[in-house]
Amino acid sequence: MTTGELDIIQIMLEASLVVKTVLVSLVLASIVSWAIILKKKKLIKELEANSKDFLDIYKNSTSLKDVMESCHNLPMSPYKSLFTHGYIELSKLKDVLGDDKEKLEKHFTQYGLQFLERGMKKGVHEINVELEKFLSTLASIGSVTPFVGLFGTVWGIIGSFTGLAGGGATLDAVAPGIAEALVATAVGLVAAIPAVWFYNKFNNDNSQIQSEMESFGQEFLNVVERSLAK
Repeated sequence: MTTGELDIIQIMLEASLVVKTVLVSLVLASIVSWAIILKKKKLIKELEANSKDFLDIYKNSTSLKDVMESCHNLPMSPYKSLFTHGYIELSKLKDVLGDDKEKLEKHFTQYGLQFLERGMKKGVHEINVELEKFLSTLASIGSVTPFVGLFGTVWGIIGSFTGLAGGGATLDAVAPGIAEALVATAVGLVAAIPAVWFYNKFNNDNSQIQSEMESFGQEFLNVVERSLAK
C-alpha cells in the first residue's frame, strides 16, 4: 500500500463509535437481507417443482377422487392447495345433499359454483401467506438502510468539519474522517440495492404464481362443472 492510500478496513476500525454502530447495523441488515433472499429463492424453486409433480398427477388421473388420493402425500404447492380446498368443499356439499341429482341440479342452478370459489380462496390465501412472508422485512431493509448510511455520513462529516473549525487542520488530517463518513453511505447502498432488486423480483414471481393459480382455478371449476353435468 502506497503512502497516503486509505485502507477501507482500517477506516472502519478507526471510525467513531456512532459510525461504527451505523456500520454494524448495516452489516447485520445485509446479512438478514441475504438470508431472506436465499430462503425465498429456495421456496419458489420448491413450489415450482411441487406444482409440476401435482400437474403430472392431475393430468394422468381419471377422476377428481383419484387426484385427491394421489396428491395426498405431495408437499405444498399452489395447485395442490387450490385443488385440495376446492375438492373438500365439493365433498362437503355432496355429503349434505347426497347423490340426489335433483337436489344437486337445483343447488347449482340457484347458487352456481360460488362455494367452490370460496373454498379455493382459502387455498390462495394459504399460498399467499408463504409467498409474502418476510417480504415486508426485505422492503424495509431496502428503504431504510440508505438513510441509516446517510446518517453515518452526516455524522462523520460533522466530525471532520469540527476538526477544521479548530484551526491548523490540513486536508491530510481530515481526509480519513471524510472517507469514514462516505464508507457509511457505501455500506448502506450495498445493503439496500440487493434488497430492493430481489424484493421487486419476488413480487414479480408472486404475481406470476397468482396468474397461474387463477388459470388453474378456472380449469378446475370447468372440470367440476362438466363432471356434475354428466
